[in-house]
Amino acid sequence: MFDIFASPDAWMALLTLTFLEIVLGIDNIIFISIAAGKLEKKNRRKATNIGLLLAMVMRIILLFGITWLTKMKKPFLVIDESWITGGISWQAIILFGGGLFLLYKSTHEIHEKIEDRGHDEREVAKSRSSSLMNAIVQITVINIVFSFDSILTAIGMTNGISPNPNDALILMITAVVISVLIMMLFANPVGEFVNNHPSIQVLGLSFLILIGFMLIAESAHLSHLVIFDNEVGAIPKGYLYFAIAFSLMVEFINLRIQKKHPQEKESLEEH
Repeated sequence: MFDIFASPDAWMALLTLTFLEIVLGIDNIIFISIAAGKLEKKNRRKATNIGLLLAMVMRIILLFGITWLTKMKKPFLVIDESWITGGISWQAIILFGGGLFLLYKSTHEIHEKIEDRGHDEREVAKSRSSSLMNAIVQITVINIVFSFDSILTAIGMTNGISPNPNDALILMITAVVISVLIMMLFANPVGEFVNNHPSIQVLGLSFLILIGFMLIAESAHLSHLVIFDNEVGAIPKGYLYFAIAFSLMVEFINLRIQKKHPQEKESLEEH
């Protein structure tokens, strides 16, 4: 059942996915804390932990649902034109729609992070409640909205990693559980680190653009699309891992340099 963990690719996917789940989950922590903001102090921690547990349960349920949909591989529509041929299945539709959603969501989030900071926080703050039960209901709704990008990211990172679809599901659930436990144990330091270094969050959202594009290409490959006599091939996961690992390495080098020379940064900001 756990043979998947004998594969180096699986460990790479698990580490990358856990990192992305944490980065995507930071917004979740922020919105949960805002939704619980009017509660008594003793209830805030309870609401946050319940909210994160709900997020984990929601994501696992959605994982089962979407994984079941992606097993529907039989084409229901065959295209046979002079310039394009292929067979469209529900699996391809889910991956294509998911890829488009990730492209839209990540671009929209990057815009808000840079051009309209605090938009979602303001919307959540307007409707927050002083009742623990109402706050938990609001947190549940927030979790549903913020679970889709997390789930589609998980599917993009693990799709095709093993011929057995249950192996990918085990990897996805493991990454979701680990990321939620880390956020429950280290919610404040992790949240502060990402908030103090917004470039990490923008980088994470940029990775979603890559994953979204990969999902679209994967949907075309699974449909055996041939466009102008060129068949759409699969994108090897190694390319994605390299891009993510290299970008993170550059970013952490930048953060170390920035930490060593804070005076230079302050003088540059003054000018």
